[in-house]
Amino acid sequence: MRTLRFVALGDSLTEGVGDPAPGGPRGWAALLAGGLREDPGRVEFANLAVSGARVRDVLDRQTPAGLGLRPDLVSVAVGVNDTLRGSFDIHEVAVGLDRVYAAFTGQGATLLTLCLPDPGALLGLPAALARPLARRQRAVNAVTHALSDRYGAVHLHAHEGAWLTDRALWSADRLHPGERGHRHLAARCHAVLARAGLATGAPPSPDPEHPAPTRAARLWWLATAGTGWVARRCTDLLPGLLRLAAEEVRHGTGAELDARASAETAGALAALSSSVPVPVPVPVPVLLLPPLPLPLPLPVPVPVPVPAPCPAVRRVPVRRTGTDPVHPIRSPAP
Repeated sequence: MRTLRFVALGDSLTEGVGDPAPGGPRGWAALLAGGLREDPGRVEFANLAVSGARVRDVLDRQTPAGLGLRPDLVSVAVGVNDTLRGSFDIHEVAVGLDRVYAAFTGQGATLLTLCLPDPGALLGLPAALARPLARRQRAVNAVTHALSDRYGAVHLHAHEGAWLTDRALWSADRLHPGERGHRHLAARCHAVLARAGLATGAPPSPDPEHPAPTRAARLWWLATAGTGWVARRCTDLLPGLLRLAAEEVRHGTGAELDARASAETAGALAALSSSVPVPVPVPVPVLLLPPLPLPLPLPVPVPVPVPAPCPAVRRVPVRRTGTDPVHPIRSPAP
């Protein structure tokens, strides 16, 4: 069996934040790589995920690097950071994911995609603040699910299940899985790949290799790295989130906002479909002519007189001074 090339794209979740290991974060993708083949040495793994990455970053930076590795399997887990920005745009998310998926499937790779949990629920935000984030994450997941179907991806619904409320699976920041959570996610990905015949090795063990962070370590993280994260979000997301929360309160149940978000998501997906027209074959009429009589009469040659050149006119070769216009052939969009 030949070596399998596995490339992981995404943000801090795939980078491995919450799963510390010697040499840096490890994460669910690295744990999964060890179980894709019976012989782990037959797997080449590259983790290109970067903490804080959005869909645009995966498209512009990680995808070109990943294509250069000619992977057989590509995991794409991204979109939460998009929902945590004041500039969130579901149309931009849809276009970016569509191009990422098309690039790798066009190269013959298999996609592994994930619908991700709602960050507002994980963080335990008040309902007025959590509902707008939940609405955004539902939109990202709807786009991810629809495009996964379109490109034949192996898809995992990681946004649901009892693991979301099991505190033993999550790190101190309540936004990233701990080691147990990364192992849980890797095992679920291994299961869906095994059902598709793409994972033949042993699934990742659920037992952690390192002790869970102590309460003191959790408090230290919240006082250092956690404080910085909150400060960055306060200058970016919080103003827009407060505006969304005020709109949420004004609409009461939020049913109208839900309907509006669903319509925007459907519009984003419809725009993708209309932007890649499928050529429809046009029937060409066939003109039937009566058969020609055989044998055909040969044409009679007619002599053409050649006028003698005028002695007063000197023939000068004509040089072309321009070129014919070039009409480019448009290639169909991927």
